[in-house]
Amino acid sequence: MTDTPKYYMTPAGQQAMQNELYLLVNKERPEIVQVVNWAASNGDRSENGDYLYGKRRMREIDRRIRFLSNRLQHAVVVDPELRGDCDQIFFSATVTIERAGGEEQTVRIVGEDEIDPSNNKISWKSPLARCLMKAREGDTVFLNTPEGREAIEILEVAYLKID
Repeated sequence: MTDTPKYYMTPAGQQAMQNELYLLVNKERPEIVQVVNWAASNGDRSENGDYLYGKRRMREIDRRIRFLSNRLQHAVVVDPELRGDCDQIFFSATVTIERAGGEEQTVRIVGEDEIDPSNNKISWKSPLARCLMKAREGDTVFLNTPEGREAIEILEVAYLKID
């Protein structure tokens, strides 16, 4: 018997997935079904672009619906605001670090479906997050990079709402 996978996510990540699933099931799929039915009623399906595209799009939507349903069914939602005052790094932490060159960087550790580099959201499975996990404020951790080992100092750990 295999273990059921667990997909860690923040409440915002869960809500985004639920919203996407709702739109796919209640808006996009019914619209595509209408187009496919209309195109099928036009006769020859082998050269009917609307029919062929609609069937392909419906398969894509169904695949995405299965993916989202599975993720949400096995989701482990971690609310950072419930962690309280903690200086140790776990999933959903907002961490301010000082990189080797002296630059400060703030990262938020989120689920693998929530990553957004432009907003400093990194996956909990990323090399940086894995090296930070379980370290505490004030610790120095080492990240193996292609350029060599980089020392990273942890300046601040907070558990804030992640949008």
